[in-house]
Amino acid sequence: HVQLVESGGGSVQAGGSLRLTCTASGFPPGLHSMGWFRQAPGQEREGVAVIAPDVGIDYSDSVKGRFTISQDNAKATVYLQMNSLKVEDTAMYYCAASRGYIATSRRLVATAYNYWGQGTQVTVS
Repeated sequence: HVQLVESGGGSVQAGGSLRLTCTASGFPPGLHSMGWFRQAPGQEREGVAVIAPDVGIDYSDSVKGRFTISQDNAKATVYLQMNSLKVEDTAMYYCAASRGYIATSRRLVATAYNYWGQGTQVTVS
């Protein structure tokens, strides 16, 4: 049974920082990419940052230079360090993982991912 559990969300003032953590368990062989997506009310889920072994890291243009994704394979954990937060970063943040390879053009596309966490709220005011 695959499970992704997020933590670290909260409320912060603009310019502040938060660190999100996603811990994975129960993955089948062939897991490829993990990453973070976010969804604000009334908006579609959008890719924020993804990481994959032998492929590298992708960020959405809106967070480049402010957010950093990292992975601890030994702990099956992915982190998202968010700095210089803006009001427009307010959203529910979801951890995601894929069972196989994702084409470069789809790495920040939500439908490319098979597994999802329950989400953690980030509010910037």
